[in-house]
Amino acid sequence: MFYLLTLPFRIFFGLLFAMLFLPLTLLFLPFLVLRLVIKTAVMLFVLPFVLLAALFAVGVAVVAVVFALLAPLLPFALVALIVWAVMRASRPAYAR
Repeated sequence: MFYLLTLPFRIFFGLLFAMLFLPLTLLFLPFLVLRLVIKTAVMLFVLPFVLLAALFAVGVAVVAVVFALLAPLLPFALVALIVWAVMRASRPAYAR
């Protein structure tokens, strides 16, 4: 309700200050354009490094997930390696 009561005043003062500050905004317009140009140039310079860092982070995350999924299988792999080593060491000698 308070919003509707103050609406005419806010419209009036909003338009008044917009008209008063219009010359100031036109004065600062070249600086805003220069800011936009500098931000764009910096973004174009930094973007490849950000993409490389993101790619590296994704690679590290994939390695971490693979290790986390395969870590519970390491004891079985160790037992299989021991069995393979014992079987290889105890091969019978063949006659030539």
